[in-house]
Parts: sequence; C-alpha cells; structure tokens
Amino acid sequence: MTRTKMLLAGTALALAGAATPAMAQDIGACLITKTDINPFFVKMKEGATAKAEEMGINLSSFAGKVDGDHESQVAAIETCIASGAKGILITASDTKAIVDPLKQARDAGLLVIALDTPLEPIDAADATFATDNFEAGRLIGAWAAATLGDAAADAKIAMLDLAESQPSVGVLRDQGFLTGFGIDVKDVSKWGDEDDPRIIGNEVTAGNEEGGRTAMENLLSKDPDINVVYTINEPAAAGAYETLKAFGKENDVLIVSVDGGCPGVQNVADGVIGATSQQYPLLMASKGIEAIAAWAADGTKPEPSPGLEFFNTGVSLVTDQPVDGVESISVEEGMDRCWG
Repeated sequence: MTRTKMLLAGTALALAGAATPAMAQDIGACLITKTDINPFFVKMKEGATAKAEEMGINLSSFAGKVDGDHESQVAAIETCIASGAKGILITASDTKAIVDPLKQARDAGLLVIALDTPLEPIDAADATFATDNFEAGRLIGAWAAATLGDAAADAKIAMLDLAESQPSVGVLRDQGFLTGFGIDVKDVSKWGDEDDPRIIGNEVTAGNEEGGRTAMENLLSKDPDINVVYTINEPAAAGAYETLKAFGKENDVLIVSVDGGCPGVQNVADGVIGATSQQYPLLMASKGIEAIAAWAADGTKPEPSPGLEFFNTGVSLVTDQPVDGVESISVEEGMDRCWG
C-alpha cells in the first residue's frame, strides 16, 4: 500500500448528491462486524445506527460469534443480498476469504464498504473507511522509543498480537510499532520474521483480556525482564497489566496500545497504559451510511484520501507524557474525543 503523510481526521469526503431522509426511506443497509462484544464494534454500531436513523435508512446489524467467525459473516452477506439492501459495511474477519462472497454482493448491485480492516486486495471493496493502522502503530512505537531514550537500545519487548500473522489490521499495527521503535521489520506484510534480539516473542490474544493475560504469562516465562509491551488493543493491554501486576512487575513495564476507547483512555490516565493511538470508529460507520445513501441516490462512490487507497478517518496519540518529535493529545482531550 502506498504510504504518504497521514491526513488529519475531517478530510472532506465526496458524497455529492447524498440522499435526503425522505428519499432514503426505502434504502436498506447492513453492518457486519467481527463481534458485537468488543467495545470498538459496539461504538461502530452506535455510529451507524444514529446516522441511519437520522437519514431514514433501514439498518440491519450482524456480527460474528467470536473474532475470526468468517462463516457468520458470509451468512450475513447472503442475508443482505436477499433482503434487497443497497449496501454493506463490513469489518472482515478473514480479509481474503470474504472477497468472493462480497463480489456476489457487488454483482447484485450493493455498495461494499470495508470499515477499519482493508480487504485483500483493497479494491475488493468499493471503498474503505479506516484508521491508518500502520501509522497508529508507528506512533506508539516512536513514543515508546523516545520515552526510554538510550535504554531503548537494550529494551526487552513483548509483542501481543491479534491472531496468527496474515494481512490484517493486526499486522499493520505490529509492523508500524516496530518501525516506530526503530526495528527492521523485514517483510512488512507479516509479523514474526524479525531478527532483532530485543523482541522476546509474539503471542496472540484474540484481542481480549483473557488472551492478553495468557499471552503475557507465556512471554514472561521466556524472559521475566520484559520492560516494553506492545498490545494489539486496549482489552489485551488490560489483560497484560493484570498478569504483570500478579507478578509484581506493573511498575517496571511500559505498555502501549491502539484503539483509544473511553475505557482505554482511562487506563492511560490511571497509568495502566503509557500511550495509546486513538481511532474514530463512530466516524467510520457514519460516513459509511452516508456513502450508501449517496450510492442509492445517484450511484456516487466515495473517493479515497489523496495519496492513499482508503479514506483516512484519522488517528491521534493519547498520553500525558508527551515526547519531542511525536505529536500527541492529552488524556483530557482523548476522553473528550474517545471514539467519536
């Protein structure tokens, strides 16, 4: 993916001719998320629901039983096609395997928009509204390295990932973090091929607290002197912190994460997380609903941000310990903006 300087949230989206509420009464839209438990997807659903109600669009929501439940997402796509919906918003669990079912939807005339997680290839969707997840990772990596200063050269890093390496949000954040920290990532399309001795190991978490606890236990058994913990998201970070606390190490380790949900930002305030990269899922979903309305009205498709292959909904580093050279916002501002 071509990478350019990140554009700030609020970049104008071309949605000329968007349907008015009166015109939208017969428009159906579907939101398909990875789960309906993760707070990130809960907020995404809130954004889609509020915008659909505002525009008079009939929204149907679906979710996998767990993160990685590809089959439930396929079934949801089939339901959306049969219902006569005009468009689908989806955070895909399997970015490759979902391409053929979504092609059937596009062939049937539905607008397909990927939210947060780009498909592989990215043009398998008509548009993608997402955080620059590589940049989100790079920000926390650069912040961690600058916070440690000279000690970064001897860091012992635990990598708490989402799932096994595959082209995904998880890989983008992982590789962004390592790049920001100053580590050669070898092949940027996968994690785990790095040979830097500072990396103690990678463990998967499924993006939840239990997974974070177990992953942290496993890595501490490899090296009890870990002092930097990268986490795929804030639930995993919370789980990792509980394990560190149980071992009496919570004050000796720097934890960084991605998402910027209100509970996660509170964990930054409480010292559980040193810094987190904040995303804006409510904005992703609401823009997606507007795009479906425009598509139904006159066939207008959204355009990507200049220089990118997706519409960038923005990312901000949240911390009360700012460092030179890494732009950030305060915890107070992060709480005001969390997942807007």
